[in-house]
Amino acid sequence: MGMPISVHVRGAGAWRPAAAEAAAKLFADLREVDRIFSTYKPDSEISRLGRGELTLDACDPAVREVHRLCEVARTRTDGYVDAWAVPGRPGLFDPTVLVKSWAVARAARHFEAVPALALAVGAGGDILVRPGDEPDPWLIGIQDPHDRTATLATVPVHDGGIATSGLAARGSHIFDPHTGAAVTEVVSATVIGPSLMWADVWATAAVARGAGAVDWVETLHGTSGLLVLADGAVHRWQNEP
Repeated sequence: MGMPISVHVRGAGAWRPAAAEAAAKLFADLREVDRIFSTYKPDSEISRLGRGELTLDACDPAVREVHRLCEVARTRTDGYVDAWAVPGRPGLFDPTVLVKSWAVARAARHFEAVPALALAVGAGGDILVRPGDEPDPWLIGIQDPHDRTATLATVPVHDGGIATSGLAARGSHIFDPHTGAAVTEVVSATVIGPSLMWADVWATAAVARGAGAVDWVETLHGTSGLLVLADGAVHRWQNEP
């Protein structure tokens, strides 16, 4: 998937064969998702769909599921996360906006066979965690986008997902789909919630919204997180479900 992916487990039985088998299945699942969804591989189903060689109905059921979720994400973010508004390729379906976090959550189901383990799966800065039988949460560090050698905050996450979107690693690569312009007002958005995929969607939407995200994140029930603005200001929030 073009990024480092790691699996961490703790608890009784963390080194037993069942845990290793679940991890192997998780990585195999992610490789299969990459085969289907990669926008860089010319023989992937997404590439063939874009060239008109496949219809949506002829694609793997996973493509149709992600297509539906992208439609929902576009609606729920007021169009700020839009899989059909990739700069330079308007109207072409590109599920990159959420397929990574969707795939991680989907692949993590293999650890349901070892429910006692606490699990953390990291993929390109997004992390899914499960508590297992462990009482203590995972402690997740949030990088300071203005100084990538520093940690801006450390947050406890017991069960759910934490996703960060921003400009620190790749520069101005996030665009406002409504204008096509690169956004710069929000340098980093970190969202914590019960769903890794939706935390990822909300984080991307927050960056794309610009300064208006400060008020918008207060409407995301059941989430918490922080925004780092271009002027260095940090906005934190914690919303009830």
